[in-house]
Amino acid sequence: MHPKNTGEDALPHLKAIADREIEAILISHAHQDHIGTLPVAMRRFPRARVFMTEATAEIGNVLLHNSVNVMTRQREEIGEMSYPLFTHRETERASERWRWCPLRQRISTAGERAPQRERDALTFEFFEAGHVLGSAGILLRAEGQTVFYTGDVNFDDQTIMQAAVFPEEKIDVLIMECTRGDHAKLAGWTRAGEERRLAEALGRAFERGACVLIPVFALGKTQEVLAMLYKFRRESRMYSGPDFPIYIGGLSSKMTDIYDRRAHMTRRQLPRVQLMREAAPFILNDETVRDAPLRGGRVYVLSSGMMIPKTLSNVFARRLIENPQHSIFFVGYANPESPAGLLRDAGTAGEVALDPDKPPQRVHCNIEQFQFSAHATREALIEYARKLSPRKVVLVHGDPPAVEWIRATLSAGVPGSEVVVPTPGVELEL
Repeated sequence: MHPKNTGEDALPHLKAIADREIEAILISHAHQDHIGTLPVAMRRFPRARVFMTEATAEIGNVLLHNSVNVMTRQREEIGEMSYPLFTHRETERASERWRWCPLRQRISTAGERAPQRERDALTFEFFEAGHVLGSAGILLRAEGQTVFYTGDVNFDDQTIMQAAVFPEEKIDVLIMECTRGDHAKLAGWTRAGEERRLAEALGRAFERGACVLIPVFALGKTQEVLAMLYKFRRESRMYSGPDFPIYIGGLSSKMTDIYDRRAHMTRRQLPRVQLMREAAPFILNDETVRDAPLRGGRVYVLSSGMMIPKTLSNVFARRLIENPQHSIFFVGYANPESPAGLLRDAGTAGEVALDPDKPPQRVHCNIEQFQFSAHATREALIEYARKLSPRKVVLVHGDPPAVEWIRATLSAGVPGSEVVVPTPGVELEL
């Protein structure tokens, strides 16, 4: 589902393959832009088998039911009469047809474990992508050829998630994400150093009596930030201020529950930490977020990360951006055209309209940016492509400047690979 568009415009270009017999749908992970219209696709391609990891299935079921609620509410709020695009009952029926797949096991699209000898059968294999819980890169094999799709990937350890474990064997075609292609890795950047910088910024904010809003994605970024805040409380060398209350949203709490339940079943940092118990966040909803007091020494870790209108982070931000006492900390990627991107780039004393239904506001709050992206750095992406030296590289999932930097760098640095930027809706022969 497109994160900015609404209604039919938010759907993938399914009409481009409407006349095809779709055999299988492979899901990399459960973020909204990768799984958000899966029930619609399953309706249009009723014979397609759907495969994902077990964690993605659990998260995806929760996310899609929440999406039905959001779309139903938006039908009233923004007058989008095509909403909801699917129902709770359809989501329930769809999820019953999902097939869970373990990592590192070759599986046929017919749904059976594939014999190693079947060179002509199309098979796939999931590899841990290090992006969010359940995320996977997907290796396809057929006719002696290999195609590897990175999905959303991170080659570095995060506070909770461990780095991707991807194939390094010969790959013929690499389909690679480009999210951070337009941002160079900062010289001397380390995650430990950035965590320290965030802890110090929190301390300064609390000293002046500020509350701090951290816009996050409910899946992934919420849990990473909760883990950091848990560490700050435990490690006085990083944070010397008072204990502080933390607030999150209802969907974030459901995602965090899943992280906690799977703490011992997955490769992760801090495997013994139960975030809901030990970070002990308070839960806000659409009503209580409007009344939550703007008191100093509180951290509001609220979705959405892009601050889409009517979400908790957007509603809360509109309450504090005109007050120079308070702070907003951005901790990951934000589309430049999203409300989060517009606010981040507005600068102090700039003006921004976070909600098109509300008047613009003057920005007086303190805004700071931290680098905790769940996506691989562009340097790591280039290094991985060079290591594989595939016959062809197909670039996806990035703003045009990001894709262009990756394209130009690979074209110059990996001369044996053909680099392709595909046109949406146009068939590409691999």
